[in-house]
Amino acid sequence: MTMIDATHDPALTSWVDGADAHPDFPIQNLPFGVFSVSGAEARIGVAIGDQILDMHAAAQAGLFDAAAADLLSAPLLNDVLGATPEQRLAVRRKVSSLLSDPAHQTTLMPLLHPAKECTMQLPARIGDYTDFYTGIHHANNIGKQFRPENPLLPNYKYVPIGYHGRSSSIRVSGAPVRRPSGQTKSAPENAPQFGPCRRLDYELELGVWVGQSNRLGETIPISTADQHIAGYCLLNDWSARDIQAWEYQPLGPFLAKNFLTTISPWIVTSEALAPFRVAQPRRVDGDPQPLPYLFDAEDQRRGALSITIETYLRSARMRHDTIAPMRLSRGSATNMYWTPAQMVAHHTSNGCDLNPGDLLGTGTISTPEPGGYGSLMEISAGGTVPLKLPTGEARAFLEDGDEVIMTARAEASGFRTIGFGACTGIVVPAL
Repeated sequence: MTMIDATHDPALTSWVDGADAHPDFPIQNLPFGVFSVSGAEARIGVAIGDQILDMHAAAQAGLFDAAAADLLSAPLLNDVLGATPEQRLAVRRKVSSLLSDPAHQTTLMPLLHPAKECTMQLPARIGDYTDFYTGIHHANNIGKQFRPENPLLPNYKYVPIGYHGRSSSIRVSGAPVRRPSGQTKSAPENAPQFGPCRRLDYELELGVWVGQSNRLGETIPISTADQHIAGYCLLNDWSARDIQAWEYQPLGPFLAKNFLTTISPWIVTSEALAPFRVAQPRRVDGDPQPLPYLFDAEDQRRGALSITIETYLRSARMRHDTIAPMRLSRGSATNMYWTPAQMVAHHTSNGCDLNPGDLLGTGTISTPEPGGYGSLMEISAGGTVPLKLPTGEARAFLEDGDEVIMTARAEASGFRTIGFGACTGIVVPAL
């Protein structure tokens, strides 16, 4: 795993105005994204404060060696993600030096763009998307609604459960959330009906960006799986609960999930997250130890992430009345039953090949307590206990005009807190 170095020094400062006080993007972060300005072609950028450093222009200006310049001149981040950890670390160290040393200010100032004037794009060509189910408290909370005596199925504590999603409908933060239509069937009905979803929900997740690939037929051992993770983002796996209830048996999620997945635009690199590695929470007495192909002592010691994740809701009326978003949940990414490395090791254990830019969702991250539930399905107890908004409105599930806002920050004693930026979406009516 990537070690802590001078780029994480909490005393390190940047000459970029406002960067040192920025809640998400101080110089200790340096996340990668893809942006465009005024209709120009998309290019790779690095967030620093409320500015974006044009990495393509920096490479063309001769500020990086030839190998790094080739990576940074591409229109998408697939080559950067697929580089070796050592190559990415070298780029990080160079960018940190450029943005901290005032000697480079005159050269780099023309290459900075105010983020508010830029349009963020999907950061990579996403070949495949797999959504896992690693949030054990979410699995318990949902399972209790259907199987109160036995909420977890027998395989949960042995297998990192997942399903293959649809990469074509992944969109970057800010894209509208079109209410999906589909088949639904309530208990009294003899046959299903087709129409707009009535139980639209969000799911609070982390996105895991795959770095270096493995060839078809090859496995990635758990001991090296973390080296194949290039970075992380926020992920909202929007869910049509009523459509899912009718279609998911016997094969699982389909149209209830693939209408849209929203991700935050910035990839917080594995290198940036080195100070925020923590021990995977100890399994409760009686739980099985992971099978050997999923167990690595170092991964158990440092494979989890100290990231605090929050979800907010703001209705159309709240926006009209300029009422601040209402926080729905606050929890930690350490509430995952499986580590990201275990997800990668399991995904490839049958010889499945992963490629740079593939995206893995962690599954909904919830806490055991209501204050950290990661979906409205949990918060409203399946729609039976609607929550109250500051305007007096009630919500069991999302209504048209509702805006869901997710944020995340990595925190550790003695280090500068870094953030992920927002992952947002506003629900618009079905066609």
